[in-house]
Amino acid sequence: MPRTPRPRQAPLPPRPPAPRAELPARSRYRYWTRLLPALAALACVTRVPAFLQPLWNPDEGYLAVQARILADGGELYESVVDRKPPLVPWLYAGAFALFGDASLTSVRVLALLAQLLTAVLLASLARRRWGDAAGRTAGVLYLLASIGLNPEDAQAATFEVFMLAPTAAAMWCADRRRWGAAGAAVACAFLAKQTGGAVLVPVVWLLWNSAPSRSGVLRLAVGLVVPVLAVAAVTDPAGFLFWTVTGSGAYASFTGSELHVLARGLVNTAILAVACAGLIPPVVRVLRIARTGSAELWLWLGSSAAAVLAGFHFFGHYYLQVIPPLALLATAALQILPRDRLATALFTSACCCTLFLAWGVLAPRPELAHAQRVADAVAHRTAPGDRVLVWGIHPETYWLADRAPASRYLTAGLLTNYSGGRNGPQVGEKYAVAGTWPVFREEMRRRAPALIVDDSRGKPYAPDRVPSLGHLLAAEYEVVGVVDGAVLYARGAP
Repeated sequence: MPRTPRPRQAPLPPRPPAPRAELPARSRYRYWTRLLPALAALACVTRVPAFLQPLWNPDEGYLAVQARILADGGELYESVVDRKPPLVPWLYAGAFALFGDASLTSVRVLALLAQLLTAVLLASLARRRWGDAAGRTAGVLYLLASIGLNPEDAQAATFEVFMLAPTAAAMWCADRRRWGAAGAAVACAFLAKQTGGAVLVPVVWLLWNSAPSRSGVLRLAVGLVVPVLAVAAVTDPAGFLFWTVTGSGAYASFTGSELHVLARGLVNTAILAVACAGLIPPVVRVLRIARTGSAELWLWLGSSAAAVLAGFHFFGHYYLQVIPPLALLATAALQILPRDRLATALFTSACCCTLFLAWGVLAPRPELAHAQRVADAVAHRTAPGDRVLVWGIHPETYWLADRAPASRYLTAGLLTNYSGGRNGPQVGEKYAVAGTWPVFREEMRRRAPALIVDDSRGKPYAPDRVPSLGHLLAAEYEVVGVVDGAVLYARGAP
């Protein structure tokens, strides 16, 4: 009797290699002495546009002004306030103390080093999991994609750039079961920018999947909590809590600005998709044929995407947070796909990087030119010791003019809820951060600015929509000039 042929089983889907054992020290040394110079050279090339402009965006101006105030003995959350933790302002202040505050070159170098460190950590993570070639791939793919946004978002030395290295460090430490160091790295990421704390999600996942002991959980918790509490104690605990956590409720609302904000989100998402054209196809293709075996990387990507969505602002620099996990996921996918896919991914990423480099070199900066013209007028009409008030969203004017601000609130956003370019109806004095207007009025009484610059230029926070400022201008100031649409008011002008 003939035997019935047994049905053939479908082949199991491929998986990336399992994490490798640690290599001998000599092998590691030889690997990094070859890879580090290559990554450093690539980081320098990708950051060339950063050094071609004195400023890239208002966040850099805000940080520069904060650093000067701190150098003059000011205190965060008291002499100057922002909705951010203090790590990056302190970094700016330190760079200015060592190299001077007339240029941002020093912090641009630090930003370059931060990007290089992020690439090295990602390369180390990938190498430990999938081999030498994967380490090189992850580092290169990250640096090529790291400038894939509007240059004012990708080339500026802002919070997100300095946040990425500690987020990568948190994953690097967690991958090696160094839970105390992982917690400290998460704390550093949070202290650079609140959304950096999102990396805690994949870190906890790795802890949970490592049969956690009570000591591991305790080390992670201590490493996370102690640095945050120490920073709060060094600054002002109440001010730290308010300005970094509890005082930003209105900032997260986009009532009345839905189309404006969503359009920005779609545009920046599309720009990032172009930048990641070499990374996304391998990840999508592998999703159809196999699992990557890297749930923590997907959690990292998902928590980073949720951090981008938080607050509903969708600024381009927010999207930087998703690039490290995406680079690692692409690297994992390329371990499964045919070898020619790696060459395609690298070539596509290099072409996209070249496109964004050209954009960074050639992009016009009309808002910077405007701020420079206004700053020149402010410097011409005031003495070095005079305080001025720039009523607008360009705090860099203070830094460019080398004049001290008359208020701790460096932009009109905190006093009107014109935050993040919102153009909806909830803009005005009554929508300000709680408690700011009594403080502002007292500042104007105690140290009245020699010059007030109305740089609203038709925006919803113009003085005619802000009664307290309008009354102050009408009672004590007179128009002495108009520069590029900004109206200059002098106190007691004849």
